[in-house]
Amino acid sequence: MPDVSYLAAVRKSYDTVASAYFERVKPPAELDPLSRGMLDIFAETVRTAGLGPVADLGCGPGKVTAHLARRNVSVFGMDLSPAVIELARNAHPDLRFGVGSMTSLPIADDALGGALAYYSTHHTPPELLPMVFDEFHRTFAPGGCLMLAGHLGVGQHLRPTQAYGGLPVSYESYLLPPDRLAELLKQAGLILTARLMEEPDEGAERSFATFLARKPERP
Repeated sequence: MPDVSYLAAVRKSYDTVASAYFERVKPPAELDPLSRGMLDIFAETVRTAGLGPVADLGCGPGKVTAHLARRNVSVFGMDLSPAVIELARNAHPDLRFGVGSMTSLPIADDALGGALAYYSTHHTPPELLPMVFDEFHRTFAPGGCLMLAGHLGVGQHLRPTQAYGGLPVSYESYLLPPDRLAELLKQAGLILTARLMEEPDEGAERSFATFLARKPERP
């Protein structure tokens, strides 16, 4: 059984910063045009395919979940932090949110029309990403679509002690190169269909990327 003890630090950290995190996370309307465009492309893709509900995995305060719902996507949110999920439920009482981990999704095989992993996989140690991506593949219906977005790096391992205005955190982050992320998606049996690379905004340090991938159709 893989060691997923890192999840305890991630859960505790986001429970601690939940309110500050909620205030600082931008709603999609305030994102750059390319990021908004990729979210809308994903929404149209899964809505048109009609293969099942979409999971927003690592949904945080649910702002992106709500954005997809407003675009007529059947979507629910899931996050590791109970405190963050409570804030999401309070902010969006018409939507469904639950506590869960991407390492072992409480979702049946072939049940999802797709999933969004929006800046939510970087706390996963790289050696465990294959397990996470295998879970995506397992839960997707054939043809189901994944949108994965996150910051990039060259293998940095970050260990912050404070975040969101000086609040204590104990999670760790891992920044991988885009080719490595693409290769891991392919190894999980997902077909990469698009990749968007974006340079950092003024004053920011890191570039970021968005990947679209899908589970193959059955023969």
